[in-house]
Amino acid sequence: MARAAEREFIAPSAISRRIADIEAIVGLPLIQRHQRGITVTPVGETVRRYAERILGTIESLGAELSQFHEGARGSVRIAANLSAIVQFLPEDLAAFGRVFSAVDVELDEQHSNEVLQRVAERAVDVGICNTVEGIEAFTMVPYRRDRLAVILPAGHPLAARTGEIPFSACVGETLVGLQGNSALTQMLRQQASAAGEQLRIKIRVSSLDALCRMAHAGLGIAIAPEQVGQLYVGKLDIVVRPLTDEWAHRQLWLVFPSREQLSATASAVVNFLAQGQQGQQGQAHGAPDAPRAPASPRPADG
Repeated sequence: MARAAEREFIAPSAISRRIADIEAIVGLPLIQRHQRGITVTPVGETVRRYAERILGTIESLGAELSQFHEGARGSVRIAANLSAIVQFLPEDLAAFGRVFSAVDVELDEQHSNEVLQRVAERAVDVGICNTVEGIEAFTMVPYRRDRLAVILPAGHPLAARTGEIPFSACVGETLVGLQGNSALTQMLRQQASAAGEQLRIKIRVSSLDALCRMAHAGLGIAIAPEQVGQLYVGKLDIVVRPLTDEWAHRQLWLVFPSREQLSATASAVVNFLAQGQQGQQGQAHGAPDAPRAPASPRPADG
């Protein structure tokens, strides 16, 4: 009893009182006192055995709950636009999964406007989208940057140009565009209007890879993220030329109502994905980070 009290940093009388309390609850003696000490009764052995199991379960519970607290377990719902899904998210989520293997991610593909709506309705935990009207109402964390380019059939007159091409050279051309109210289509329409022109969209498709395929077939030129076009160079008969315009450099954002309303798991996802922005900046300044491989071509709904 004295050694136990010393080990647990409590008085011997406190141990005796606790044993007496348990005996009162059980209704049977846990120990037998002798002149040379004590012995544990069969009832006491049973209580000890179950007590060790209970303490082990509590320790396991604490360890598992700490994983939730640190964002290492659980699930998170993400709504993301086409640009993020095709260019960056496959590799980024794969890297996240290698670190947080017990986290499940549910990914919902939407246009940027719909992403904001899903976040506002709390249908998802985190959204990923370009800068669109209403985004300032949410907490915004930089995710990644991309650049728009013109995707041209190889035989198109503009394909003979080398280097970058201004959007003004593309406005009068027949375009292949995205279906629905995509942020990309809205931006192109606004820029064409600013130049006193109207977009001539002949065909609308539901995915970025379909834009490239339509351009390959000679049905029009397309404006898409440069990295998406580069996926098909050498596979399709197309040429990719970056746009010179400043607005063609776009920021993708992680959006959510507030930091306080994020679960630990969602916060872990946000913190991890936000590192992608730092990696891009480091590469732009000559840091030794290895460039990420582009996402594999995949069909994508509008």
